[in-house]
Amino acid sequence: MTRLIHICLACLVWLMAAPPGQAQLGLPNTTAPANETPALPDPLTPEAANALISRLSDADVRALLLDQLNTQAAAQAEKSEGTSDFLFHATSGAWNSVMVPMRNIDALFAGQAHALSAFYEKIGHASGLLTLLGYMVLVFGAGALAEMAFRRLTSGWRILPPADPENMTLRETLQLLAQRFGTQVVAVIVFIVVARTVGQLVLPKNLLPFVQLFGINLIAFPRLMLAVAFFFFAPMNPEYRLLNVSTPAARAFCFHQFWLAMLLGFSGAIVQFNASNGMPAGEIRIGFWLNLAMHIYLIVIFWKYRADGVSMMRGADPDVTPAEERVARMYPYFNIFMFVAVWWIINIVVSYRNFELLGSAPHYKTMILLMFAPAMDTAIRGLVRHLTPAMSGEGPVAEKAYYATKRSYIRIGRVLIFAVVILSIAQFWGMSPTAIATAGIGARLAANGMEFLIILSIGYVLYEAVSLFINRKLAAEYTASGYNPDSEDIGGGDGGGSGGSRLSTVLPLILMVSRAAIVIIFVLLALGNIGVDTTPLLAGAGIVGLAIGFGAQKLVTDVVSGIFFLVDDAFRTGEYVEVEGTMGTVEKISIRSMQLRHHKGPVHTIPYGEIPKITNFSRDWVIMKLRFTVPFDSDPNKIKKIFKKIGQDMLVLPEFENDFLAPFKSQGVLEIDDVGMVIRGKFMCKPGTQFMIRKEIFNRVNAAFAENGMEFARREVRVALPGGGKSEDLTEEDKAAIAAAASQAAQEQAGTPGKSDDR
Repeated sequence: MTRLIHICLACLVWLMAAPPGQAQLGLPNTTAPANETPALPDPLTPEAANALISRLSDADVRALLLDQLNTQAAAQAEKSEGTSDFLFHATSGAWNSVMVPMRNIDALFAGQAHALSAFYEKIGHASGLLTLLGYMVLVFGAGALAEMAFRRLTSGWRILPPADPENMTLRETLQLLAQRFGTQVVAVIVFIVVARTVGQLVLPKNLLPFVQLFGINLIAFPRLMLAVAFFFFAPMNPEYRLLNVSTPAARAFCFHQFWLAMLLGFSGAIVQFNASNGMPAGEIRIGFWLNLAMHIYLIVIFWKYRADGVSMMRGADPDVTPAEERVARMYPYFNIFMFVAVWWIINIVVSYRNFELLGSAPHYKTMILLMFAPAMDTAIRGLVRHLTPAMSGEGPVAEKAYYATKRSYIRIGRVLIFAVVILSIAQFWGMSPTAIATAGIGARLAANGMEFLIILSIGYVLYEAVSLFINRKLAAEYTASGYNPDSEDIGGGDGGGSGGSRLSTVLPLILMVSRAAIVIIFVLLALGNIGVDTTPLLAGAGIVGLAIGFGAQKLVTDVVSGIFFLVDDAFRTGEYVEVEGTMGTVEKISIRSMQLRHHKGPVHTIPYGEIPKITNFSRDWVIMKLRFTVPFDSDPNKIKKIFKKIGQDMLVLPEFENDFLAPFKSQGVLEIDDVGMVIRGKFMCKPGTQFMIRKEIFNRVNAAFAENGMEFARREVRVALPGGGKSEDLTEEDKAAIAAAASQAAQEQAGTPGKSDDR
């Protein structure tokens, strides 16, 4: 009676969950078809249940009960969104997937023996086996002969000529490697086509699938993978090698890649062989042991050759950043971790009994794709090195811009490859939008994570593209204006350089704002994609902006004032300005303030709102006026000729010929003081060059005066003795008093014979 109640309850649960059409079937058929779950009567009354159970066997009752319990469990799992189910399969379920084949290893041998026995009987025992071997020799021998003939015709294409790696371009290297690779691939295709054609002509229909399976998986596929290895590693031709490894390591990698492909091909062949002989993959779990062997083999290889893996990831380019060096050192260990992780993911999939997903070998495709990361990275760096436009201009600014451009292209290429890898891996594991829509929480989490990374990748590419464009424009502006923001010799150490252009002053602000906008927008998009509610973040940002607007009016004043200063073109980076007695070169500007570097070193930070006016000493041209004091008896006309000759001589000097806008010349007598006559000279030049020119003029004037027997006036203190007396008549006290008075007078009239006059 208790058993009947349990069955009725299970049937009631099934009836409530059944589609309407099924609930209206009634009881037309009381006998269930073979190998199918019996149908429940409708309506399910106690009499109908008793009548059904009386006609069912114990196996039918167990099948019916199991079907209803599975339906109920699936409904509960769907109701809880699969969270606990996913955690179970990711832990205990995966562990059980490992332990089951280990506990049932005897079934592996028994099942494999059964598959071989079935095949043995299918081909006709010993005589059929000998016939199969003869046919295989005939078919593959014909393919081998055709391939040998093709190789003889193309022998010149398969042998790489000696080359000088210093004088060979990447394009030439790739052309020759692609030529050899294409020849090797075509040779394998010739082998397959001829063998397949001969097989279809001579093989019996029951033997043809086996021969094709053997030839494709154990002959063609390993050789194709070996051709790929020869393309990248060039074990016999180090001058053509694309990956940075030693020759012994290159040969070892080619050797192991061939045998990995052989193991992979054998895995695919044996699974199909067993399935065609009545032994599905899930029955004896031979795929578990083959997959485990593959992962152990890969781990051993990358552990043994980890130093060569680091060298391969680092590449041959000497321009390696610290981050790239760290990634290169982590590469072998990342691969080992990836092999373990993929192996565990396979066990999770097996715990779901989703053998169909593993039928396309997504785990092998994933590992192959990730293992070829050094080749993809090397390709990106090689393409950038050979395709980046030549450096525009000369000097440190152009070199820095060229280096930054190359690094930006490399980063953009890496992000694009990263996005392609993520999409490819998602495709391998069946994470298409249609599959994701109906998948469980585990697949949805993986899909959300994939989309999160793709959004960030797009944002980063846009970030780098904007930075690349603005930095190139900035470098072009710096090169055109001759301004170097990193130079330590600004205006000969005294400031006053011409600075950059108006565009070069605004571009850093545009770059900073653009970067900030891209980061904020794409981070919010990425967070929203994984389920984070970004509305509070936006509301919080609005509140912060409102608080800044009401409580920080000074900040708003600084920002608005800075905008108008930039619109008025009041200053540019690199120009020498004065703000209320504070002088210096404009070194950096931001949204709120500017930084002035004094020519003696100190940096002054001045908010825009505190600037009443700006005096710019670096705009367009500079007039420098110099003062020279000469004795009263000097000839001004002679001095004028000396100044004119100095000015004409300096116009032809290589270091100054492009700096003068007007030559140095005399302006005559400016004034007469108590020391002598003040002669003034002036010149006009480009901003920032006046100080070096001034130093040279001082040196040349001094040398010309000495050559012409002239001297600068010196301050003198003359002491008139009372009554026209002589110094011999003075006492020591009188001499001391006169000396003190003369010293005081000299201090009051202290000055220099020559100085600049900037009026």
